[in-house]
Amino acid sequence: MKKIIVLGAGMVGSAIAIDLAKKHSVTVADLSDKALEKLKQKNSQITTLQLNAKDKALLTAAITPFDLVVCAVPGFMGFETLKTIIETGKNVVDISFFPENSLDLDALAKQKGVTAIVDCGVAPGMDNIILGYYNEKMKLTDFECLVGGLPKVKKWPFNYKAPFSPIDVIEEYTRPARYVENGEIITKPAMSDVEHIEMEGVGTLETFNSDGLRSIIFTMPHIKNMKEKTMRYPGHIEKVLALRDSGFFSKEPVKINGVDIVPLDFTSKILFNEWKLGDTEEEITVMRVTVTGTENGVEKKISYHLYDEYNKETQTSSMARTTGYTCTAAVELVLKNLFSEKGVFPPELVGKHEVCFNHFMDHLKERGVNYRKEEMIITDSKIKI
Repeated sequence: MKKIIVLGAGMVGSAIAIDLAKKHSVTVADLSDKALEKLKQKNSQITTLQLNAKDKALLTAAITPFDLVVCAVPGFMGFETLKTIIETGKNVVDISFFPENSLDLDALAKQKGVTAIVDCGVAPGMDNIILGYYNEKMKLTDFECLVGGLPKVKKWPFNYKAPFSPIDVIEEYTRPARYVENGEIITKPAMSDVEHIEMEGVGTLETFNSDGLRSIIFTMPHIKNMKEKTMRYPGHIEKVLALRDSGFFSKEPVKINGVDIVPLDFTSKILFNEWKLGDTEEEITVMRVTVTGTENGVEKKISYHLYDEYNKETQTSSMARTTGYTCTAAVELVLKNLFSEKGVFPPELVGKHEVCFNHFMDHLKERGVNYRKEEMIITDSKIKI
């Protein structure tokens, strides 16, 4: 039994803690007493600690007694938190999905003898792991990830509920999207190139560009075409674009009755009740990851399909399951010394090892998160399944 501390008692952090507590001694730290109490009601064996992770001295003291740290803090504080964890010499698995480049901390992690696995959720996360595995087996030309978290019940006008804070969703809708086309990095506005596709078990969804490639732009530069697109129910993006283009996401203050108000803050407050997913509200995670390339001279297209639902028995959201259990798989990898390299590792550099790839798939399957593989051979512009 190892001693693990999870930083963050949010929806995903709590799911991670509950899963790890089956085998290990787990402490969860968060600034919110309410979040910690809510977790304690679900599992009284978990130790809770009120902590301001922004305070470097307090954070260092808190994590020192533990064998491993899971970083599940909000993205805006993720990079500095991860840096402190590495400076303290602790192995870490991170799902804070911060905007900075995690590889900037690679030299520090090597110096401190730390194994740091970052971006270890569903997407980024499992899509990277699948890509890393097949990059070792095939000469890849194309990578595509389509992913979306959606409510089971559509509610007008947005047909959407966020399994995390609306401010994080708006960030996804405003940050320019990077993808790779013919070996060149292309940048387009978020929510551009809207297309409609059919997804098994869901029906018609709309896809749009989002900035989800992250580390693989730099770790997989030999793959000529790479793209990630987010999925929503049809009609959602038109409404969000109307808000964005009307200035509702602006960070520049406007004066109303003598008071400076930031439109983004106002919009986030209004959308919180409209978009916030209820504790027991059913939602789904849908993903399709596709790699194309040649193996032993044969051109292939391999796809992994995920359809996952809210678990009524454990009252765990699908996004918490698909993200959190990928994270706990990585934790077990490190604790079992199945992966012990030192430095900062995005998931594609972990999944490239067959033993690690199989561990992730088996770990998720044991928890009811199933990826269905589909393999097609391409011959003379025809596809054979």
